[in-house]
Amino acid sequence: MGLLEGRKGVIFGVANEKSIAWAIAKALHKEGAELAFTYAGDAFERRVRPLADSLGAVHVYPCDVTRDDQIRDVFKQVGEAFGRIHLLVHSIAFANREELKGEFLQTSRDGFRLAMDVSSYSLTVLAREASAWMEGTNGTILTLSFLGAERVFPGYNVMGVAKAGLEASVRYLAADLGPKGIRVNAISAGPIRTLAAAGISGFMDMLHHAAEKAPLRRNVTAEEVAKSALYLTSDLSSGVTGSTIYVDAGYHIMGT
Repeated sequence: MGLLEGRKGVIFGVANEKSIAWAIAKALHKEGAELAFTYAGDAFERRVRPLADSLGAVHVYPCDVTRDDQIRDVFKQVGEAFGRIHLLVHSIAFANREELKGEFLQTSRDGFRLAMDVSSYSLTVLAREASAWMEGTNGTILTLSFLGAERVFPGYNVMGVAKAGLEASVRYLAADLGPKGIRVNAISAGPIRTLAAAGISGFMDMLHHAAEKAPLRRNVTAEEVAKSALYLTSDLSSGVTGSTIYVDAGYHIMGT
């Protein structure tokens, strides 16, 4: 019997087969979880549906996380299909490309608002809707962050501020949902080549620097992040909530 046998969950943020969310989905499915998926727009639907099909997942829904009505509809459909929801994976981040160049000082009001809405606030509204289906399930909510939430990375700009908000949200949500037996955690992953990373100016320099300076002298893989996600969404981490777990080959401990 797998670690997640009989547990049901929904994954937000699969972009393609190289995304961290997809690596997590595969790891959770392998341990017995039954999963639903969402996508944002037709282009992503063409990528997500075949991946979901490969895991035998039949529940795949459109969802723009800036629209509360779509979020409510997704959780209504998932909740009614599964009966209960045991786990939620939030792997969503977005900022306009022009906000990830030059100085953070030049961030526009609209760009700031959009980045915070999609990358940070979305966790709160997803957690609110999911928690209604999680009571009594020992439910778990997991999100993905990056060290740019704590330190300045050139070109990360407003996304770093959004990730800082995301990590703070994890702590506040953990406090709110803990009495219901629901745990909320984050993984701060090292740089990994994904579709989202491609939009960050100087990402390859970031990748190479991390590999040179990390104690393990390498970058991590999406599969390694997925192993920690399995831990955080299973009963192996039953006493862990409100935490940000680093999966970055140790880079976060270094002073460089």
